[in-house]
Amino acid sequence: MPISDLLKELLSIPSVSGDESGIASWIHTYIQQNKCNWKVAPEIYYGENFQDCILLSFGTPRTAVFAHMDTIGFMVRYANQLVPVGGPELISGTKLVGKDSLGSISCTLLVEGDELFHDFPRKIDRGTRLSFAQDVRVDSEFIQASYLDNRLGVYTALQLCETLEDGWVVFTTYEEHGGGSMPFLLRFIQETFPVKQALISDITWITEGIHHHEGVVLSIRDKFIPRKKFIDRLINLVDKSEISYQLEVEAYGGSDGREIQFSPYAMDWCFIGAAEDHVHSPDEKVSLKDLDAMIQVYRYLMHAL
Repeated sequence: MPISDLLKELLSIPSVSGDESGIASWIHTYIQQNKCNWKVAPEIYYGENFQDCILLSFGTPRTAVFAHMDTIGFMVRYANQLVPVGGPELISGTKLVGKDSLGSISCTLLVEGDELFHDFPRKIDRGTRLSFAQDVRVDSEFIQASYLDNRLGVYTALQLCETLEDGWVVFTTYEEHGGGSMPFLLRFIQETFPVKQALISDITWITEGIHHHEGVVLSIRDKFIPRKKFIDRLINLVDKSEISYQLEVEAYGGSDGREIQFSPYAMDWCFIGAAEDHVHSPDEKVSLKDLDAMIQVYRYLMHAL
């Protein structure tokens, strides 16, 4: 099964946490070029007042969707040392790519005990971000690549934009490395077109209770616990939709939902997304059937809520 040119392009653009300007600029250009074909043309909020975030307001919003644009990766320290950004899998021999003031970089990750290094033959500028080398593999059942978390969440949000009549769609930064953009985004939303509920368009994990090809995942809890009344309402709605879904209960993990729960605003939230194998590695793997269910459920819920 071929994947769309949009998803191919999203997967090709690096955006390690703190360096999201490139992906944000690409998404903004895509929005400007395609909004005339959407059911409702949104108000667009973008620029230095929002750092590298993008907010889209459609019609009269009742619900907000958040999708983070950043990925995990590595940052060059001193000499040939690396430090992780977020929580990448540390697999010695993994191919890394990036760019500094002297040009393009292609090197290998070296793991020696608790220390990380690269083998690039020259010194790399301090602070340079390095990403997993991208290798997209698609067959009739799966897509496998680096950074499906959270390129698939961004892709789902952009697919939603085509049919959305009322709602916020928000592209956020920093999520993989502790968050930080959500507080000012939430404040702007509540001062512009306030809403009381949110969905987090992100990617979760395959576990002993969550399996490929069994549908999109509605998370009852990760490390944080959203309000049961809201979760029950979502489950009742999705039951009626006949879209395939799974229910997740985990003790760990987090998302932009954490910052909603810790905010001063009374907003319900739920993490909804497809599940992947090989999390935070160059070989993240997601069922195409589950990705399709994810897109369907966002279109359905944003109309029904």
